[in-house]
Amino acid sequence: MDRIGKILEFLKVTPKDNLMRHALALEYVKAGDDAKARDYFEDILSDSPDYAGSYYHLAKLLERNDETDLAVQWYKRGMEAARQVGDNHAYNELQSAYEDLIY
Repeated sequence: MDRIGKILEFLKVTPKDNLMRHALALEYVKAGDDAKARDYFEDILSDSPDYAGSYYHLAKLLERNDETDLAVQWYKRGMEAARQVGDNHAYNELQSAYEDLIY
């Protein structure tokens, strides 16, 4: 069974596991299925807005798909979420990507 299949099997048991959903979204990115990846990232952030790691990957996906304005919005949301949970690493990563995009 491939990685996507294994993760999907795991998610049948724990469908709201953010780590597994995030891993699945990244696998879809690797497979070139940005639509499915985007759905998973957005679902994670809808359910758990403090899950800071998904903001970066969702915004990068949007950048690749020429949705710059939306990417900027997600970077900003991610920086705020990271600040609220005290995740300085995620904040700095999001801020750097944000600044690279807008400057």
